[in-house]
Amino acid sequence: MSKKKGLSLEEKRSRMMEIFFETKDVFQLKDIEKIAPKSKGITPMSVKDVLQSLVDDNLVDTERVGTSNYYWAFPSKALHARKRKLEELEKQCEEGKQRKIALQQAVGKAKVGREISEEREALLKKLVALKDQRDQLKADLEKYKECDPEVVKEIRNSNVAAKEAVSRWTDNVFAIKSWAKRKFGFEDSSLNKAFGIPEDFDYIN
Repeated sequence: MSKKKGLSLEEKRSRMMEIFFETKDVFQLKDIEKIAPKSKGITPMSVKDVLQSLVDDNLVDTERVGTSNYYWAFPSKALHARKRKLEELEKQCEEGKQRKIALQQAVGKAKVGREISEEREALLKKLVALKDQRDQLKADLEKYKECDPEVVKEIRNSNVAAKEAVSRWTDNVFAIKSWAKRKFGFEDSSLNKAFGIPEDFDYIN
């Protein structure tokens, strides 16, 4: 046997509103907590939350008197609330219609001059051809970039810096060889062989 399905939140809210509309009375929370489970089948644990949701939505009025909170709701208030909601929805609907008309007009204006014609098709083909030509020119420009005076200047500057660095290292090698010959009496050929230094090792012109 399947378990009985409980009430949804909206069903609980609707049944609790019936309590107010049918009695047209003012209640404290403890009164609602007694009436709602018995007469409307709302679980005791959910009564307070359901009532608060109705208060938050301005469907049930509440007032604190002394140390107690009192709750009430009359059919006339609910009717006015529904009317206000209906008016708000109708206003939103009208605004949506106006936006739709404005967008349709904008689309109509945007289409002016874009009607399909032989002239337009020819211009579109020419545009595609020009874009292809531009891409080819960009590729050619990249290919011959090394001939750009600025690029050549940059390469020359890099070469100068590299040559200076090589010269410094060549100085260091000759200085170490000179020190080793003085300190240990090694010959050039022995040092070159021991450290893998080519016999024609020299400065770059």
